[in-house]
Amino acid sequence: MQPIELLGSEVVFRNPKPYLRSLQARHPSLVVFDDGELLLGYDLGQSDESLDYATHRARSHDGGRTWQLEGPLLAPTIQPPTTNSLRLSQAGGEVVAFGNIHHRDRQDEGLVNRATLGFVSTDLVLMRSQDRGRTWSAAESIVPPLQSPAWETCHHVVELQSGRWLAPTSTWRGWNGEHPAGEQTVALISDDRGRSWPRYGRIFDGRPSGLIHWEVSVVQVADGPVVAVAWVHDPGTQTDHPNQFAISADDGETFSEAESTALHGQTCKLLQLQDGRLLSVYRRLDRPGLWANLATLDMGRWRNLAEVAVWQGEGAAVARADNSADALAALRFGYPSPRQLADGQVLVVFWCVEACQSVIRLARLRVNE
Repeated sequence: MQPIELLGSEVVFRNPKPYLRSLQARHPSLVVFDDGELLLGYDLGQSDESLDYATHRARSHDGGRTWQLEGPLLAPTIQPPTTNSLRLSQAGGEVVAFGNIHHRDRQDEGLVNRATLGFVSTDLVLMRSQDRGRTWSAAESIVPPLQSPAWETCHHVVELQSGRWLAPTSTWRGWNGEHPAGEQTVALISDDRGRSWPRYGRIFDGRPSGLIHWEVSVVQVADGPVVAVAWVHDPGTQTDHPNQFAISADDGETFSEAESTALHGQTCKLLQLQDGRLLSVYRRLDRPGLWANLATLDMGRWRNLAEVAVWQGEGAAVARADNSADALAALRFGYPSPRQLADGQVLVVFWCVEACQSVIRLARLRVNE
């Protein structure tokens, strides 16, 4: 018996009429309710930087075998022109959506400036739902305790055992390359269920080295510490370092020095399993595809135990590009969202390009003792 087994994989969303219009799906986030109902958030647009880009929803009552589409969570606007990208999670007895509204005044440009790696101006926002994501509050503006012209939409809100909320994100340079805060990956902190975010914990500090820590993933393990993992990119050399992790013993106020997981990957998302082990699902660099890795974290030491390929379709090898912005645009799969069901099965939703369409796919894993 293998430590991790891939049980199957199926498409959750694919453009139903590709002959009529382009509709590309990206960046899923999965919520699992206690009774097994599933809520999925995912981004849709003509392309991943198009002017109609926005987060949509789908729901399943049969463990992800069939899905009902429910439309956009927050529609893009024309005046003023905005798009959005949000991540869903459960916190404080409600479903919350955390992410960015993008200001699209440059309508002949995408989200990222290819020359500077700058991003369009963004607003951090939070939305709430009391009925499992069927209806939503208006977007609440988040005033971050750190100034940055743009922010990365990289993770959902995490509710800690203490009741504190963490909102993981990273600073991003402005359109012309201005970067007043430098490269920092942080956890915004709220002790009033998201009504204010007066403090932050610095997870990874790239200011001395110039390294960017993208797509941070944060979980709290059963014995209390908060663990974060990130994709480490060097924009100067156009290379990626092995994924790094950091630990917080004080509910996200401070984090340890970054250490290597020895995983050679990019976007890496964490799940603590029911037995206490950690499952990482990541876009791998030394071998093609999306992979799942089983590890333990004992006394601050990361130890890898087993691995399995989750998806190795077309474009599974990560392509190189002339600059970091073009490399982001060239990605053909990623952003996994792993969740464990009550019966122990692990669902992983992710996006991938198949037959020239970016689709949302769901994989089923079994992790054995």
